[in-house]
Amino acid sequence: MNPLRALIAKGRRRSLRVYYDEAFRLPISGAEAGPHAMETRRADDAVHYLLRAHALAHRQVINPEPVSYSDLARVHTLEYLDSLLEPATLANVFAVDPSDIYVDEVLRTLRLGVGGTVEAARYAVHKGRVAINAFGGFHHAAPSRGAGFCALNDVAVAVAVLRADGFRGRIGVLDFDFHPPDGTAECLGRDPSVWLGSVSGADWGALPGVDETLLGEGTGDAEYLEAVEKLLGRMPPLEFAFVLAGADVLTGDRLGQFRLSLPGVRARDLLVSRKLGLLPQVWLPAGGYSSHAWKVLAGVGLTLAFDTDAPIPSDYDPLVSRMTGISRTLTSSSLGSEPFLSEADVADALGLPRHGPPKLLDFYTAEGLEYGLERYRLLPMLRRLGFRNVRVVIDRVAPLDRARVMGTDALTGLEWPLIELEVERRRLGSGTFLFVNWLSLRNPRAHFSNLRPQLPGQEVPGLGLAREMTQILTLMAKRLMLEGVAFRPSWFHMAWAARHDARFVDPQRQGRFEALVRDVSKVSLLEATRAIAAGHVALNGQPYAWEPDEMVRWRDEDDIPDDAAQIAAAREHSHFTLT
Repeated sequence: MNPLRALIAKGRRRSLRVYYDEAFRLPISGAEAGPHAMETRRADDAVHYLLRAHALAHRQVINPEPVSYSDLARVHTLEYLDSLLEPATLANVFAVDPSDIYVDEVLRTLRLGVGGTVEAARYAVHKGRVAINAFGGFHHAAPSRGAGFCALNDVAVAVAVLRADGFRGRIGVLDFDFHPPDGTAECLGRDPSVWLGSVSGADWGALPGVDETLLGEGTGDAEYLEAVEKLLGRMPPLEFAFVLAGADVLTGDRLGQFRLSLPGVRARDLLVSRKLGLLPQVWLPAGGYSSHAWKVLAGVGLTLAFDTDAPIPSDYDPLVSRMTGISRTLTSSSLGSEPFLSEADVADALGLPRHGPPKLLDFYTAEGLEYGLERYRLLPMLRRLGFRNVRVVIDRVAPLDRARVMGTDALTGLEWPLIELEVERRRLGSGTFLFVNWLSLRNPRAHFSNLRPQLPGQEVPGLGLAREMTQILTLMAKRLMLEGVAFRPSWFHMAWAARHDARFVDPQRQGRFEALVRDVSKVSLLEATRAIAAGHVALNGQPYAWEPDEMVRWRDEDDIPDDAAQIAAAREHSHFTLT
């Protein structure tokens, strides 16, 4: 039996609350672009997994209210709070261009995050329980400034609110983010009733009031866990604790330089949880900039609920699971398909012109597609990015069907196409695929900059919704009983982004592509795709031009051709160099 299922069957569950809102996802389309990319779906992914794994019941998930500005003013200066209404201030905090900031929605997300920490702290203190806020631990924010993706210091605000409520007990803040708690030290470091403990990997100088352990680059599980144990041994008696369970200590994190494994991080959280015991406590995710960051937050939930290090399946994809679950609740009739022989079918059979509204692939009406995109939560995100009156239009650009999602800029009143999709059914080899001739995800409010450089083929920056749209196309292919999704990547970066779940149909082409990925891996994706587009790459000493051949994402792994030997041979005979 699965270790987690065994614990559930035995009834070994600790009372736990998780504060979460789908608006915890930052509405910044460029947040996942550039060298400082964030993992904006972390809260969604972790909470979804905990619910699907039955580690949480829906009643244990609480939607917080946004923190009030009066509570924020207990910590932050009024001048700084005023400045947060300017896009440039928030853009500086999140390392994006100001054009990417729609202030109202970004501030709503931040206030919800701080509100979650405040409510979790009040609950934990008053009930003597344990809670998680799935979006918190903003430890770089100080009273008069924000930095490092932290605009408001939720822990300091929660401490101030608890004090205003009359709580006088000693509070501990255990910070296990890779980066030190400089903002929290500035807010709370001189408060003798608060103990700050930290194990970090970046030397930012002495921090007042912080019991800090600094570890070197490349620190692994054993040395790190020893440092955590020693810090816990120095921890004074507490009456309440915050724990910042940073995920940026994982090996491969974009902004951290430790080399911890997922089991090592789970061991850390078990150590801390067992040391704190029944003490009222609130856990926060803090930093995490790798594709596995959500597993650390989900692991915190498993640790607190079951006192277990039961692993999370390595092949589990929360986004795929979440959207597949939504797809199962969408009926064909709700999306536009008629259950029996339609008027269009009769017209086609008789060679007569069709009447009625156009359908995408003779299946989806504009209303049905809009309903589906609403359920998949794409349209709500477009509204949060600053677009109003979002609607779907379907027509034809012969011989292709076209669907466009239009939206009106809330600031300028101009209407723009935000999503454009041109598709057809196409035969490739022995199968019929959903062929995507054109897909454009456009944020016309955003600008290219050094923080969000322009890739070949881009006219305007993207929406940050490529993963969702890819999964929607896969689900469309499944609903239409097609073998998968096919497309022709016009540029290297498009194929690179799809490389984990799609491949070129031609095994020789796939082998050359894998060799190209291998040989340009020492430079950034931006440098590589620009060099290839400009013709500054050679294949076996000869000038190389990008080959936009068919790539396929098969629905069923059994349909993938058994041609690994041909791919490997082509890969080994292909050697690329930058010229």
